[in-house]
Amino acid sequence: MLYDYVQGQSEERQHLQDKVRGIVAAADELPAAVARIDAELWRYYLERSEVAPVFIAAARAYGLKRTSMKNLAEYLVRIWTEPRPRKPGPADSLPGERP
Repeated sequence: MLYDYVQGQSEERQHLQDKVRGIVAAADELPAAVARIDAELWRYYLERSEVAPVFIAAARAYGLKRTSMKNLAEYLVRIWTEPRPRKPGPADSLPGERP
């Protein structure tokens, strides 16, 4: 619901894109960035539940118990940011090479 709402609101989408990109750029580790984005998305949901009709209706129907936004956060990172280079690990060495 949150993703569909943001897709239909260009200013809201741009604001969230900038926020996601900024969080990822500032983070040392991607899991930490995803956790922060998860928290930001929940805050955004709570804010919208006070003013946007679709969120008001959802809040009335389901309440405002904390819901994980981790999957959405991971998805937004994938579609709105450039992929980070992978850190080479032991599985990345060629057969016969030492890691």
